[in-house]
Amino acid sequence: MDPLKSIGSIDPARRAFSLLEEFKNFALKGNVIDLAVGVIIGAAFGKIVDSLVKHILMPLIGLLFPGEQGYLGWKIAVGAKEVPYGLFLGELLNFVIVAFVLYLFIVKFLGFVMKAKQAAPPASSREQTLLAKIRDLLKAQRA
Repeated sequence: MDPLKSIGSIDPARRAFSLLEEFKNFALKGNVIDLAVGVIIGAAFGKIVDSLVKHILMPLIGLLFPGEQGYLGWKIAVGAKEVPYGLFLGELLNFVIVAFVLYLFIVKFLGFVMKAKQAAPPASSREQTLLAKIRDLLKAQRA
């Protein structure tokens, strides 16, 4: 049977309802909600790091390399245009801090948690313990 004919034969209202039902099932899964919470927390964390870089770290760096407006005044003049490389350095530092924190959390911390989870074998249930004893008794009888 041709898949395109089968799709065309479905009532458009039924197809739209099916699509809506699939989306509802997808959106209400716990993983999607956890992902949304993670994105919101990540955005808030990004704002905190941005403020840290713009209001604390870059002004401190500006004290080491003085200019008229601190790092905001760091510009290269090319003809009549100015390239504000100080702003770029601030954004670069912002990225490095966020990337480093994500590396620590995702690669190191979650890697450690996953290794610890894999290292500990799951405890056997009562049924598994009894089955193992029966198996051992049967092996002993055969020998």
